[in-house]
Amino acid sequence: MMASSAKIPLRTHLITEKDDIVEVVWRYTRDVAEPGDLITVAESVVAITQGRAFLPEQIKPGVLARILCRYTGRGGSLTSPASMQLVINEVGWWRAALGGVAALLGKIVGRTGDFYRVAGIQAALVDDVAGTMPPYHRYIVLGPKDPDKVARAIKAKTGVDAVIVDANDLHKVDVLGASGPVDASRVQKIMADNPAGNSEEQTPIVVIKNFKRK
Repeated sequence: MMASSAKIPLRTHLITEKDDIVEVVWRYTRDVAEPGDLITVAESVVAITQGRAFLPEQIKPGVLARILCRYTGRGGSLTSPASMQLVINEVGWWRAALGGVAALLGKIVGRTGDFYRVAGIQAALVDDVAGTMPPYHRYIVLGPKDPDKVARAIKAKTGVDAVIVDANDLHKVDVLGASGPVDASRVQKIMADNPAGNSEEQTPIVVIKNFKRK
């Protein structure tokens, strides 16, 4: 019978681009996590430590960004020219333009999400302003680079398996990177209540106890 998997959110200092995310995770988990557990790290803090957070006023949107941002879902993170420009910088203008064409065609037939399907995962991972905790609620935060590599580095430092996750309060969880083979569906189920939170909780690291124990 599988032992219960308790979730332990760990409160951290305010993580910035000056931090090494591997050292941060080791610092806060070393007295909590042990082999058989699973360390989960919020994708936004990984991205922040990689210098992938930008104030809107730092961005100079081009004509394409101003056009494309009109065709994404109104509830998404790409409704501003600045966030769309960052996506264009990330995936290339041609892929973003194709995503815009796909979104327009999808809208005609009543289908949503085509921009993200064509533009790719990095477009879907953008958190626009107010999408994360203060003071980064004023920033546009891109998705993390090389999340598998980051997760492997965390395991090498801590000795505990790790995943980089994108979770929100709508019970949607994506495993973006892992230190090795992991049951992503089980991670999604356990993390569906988003124990790390998306606001002022300041608990971007969650240890799932007994994740691998029988």
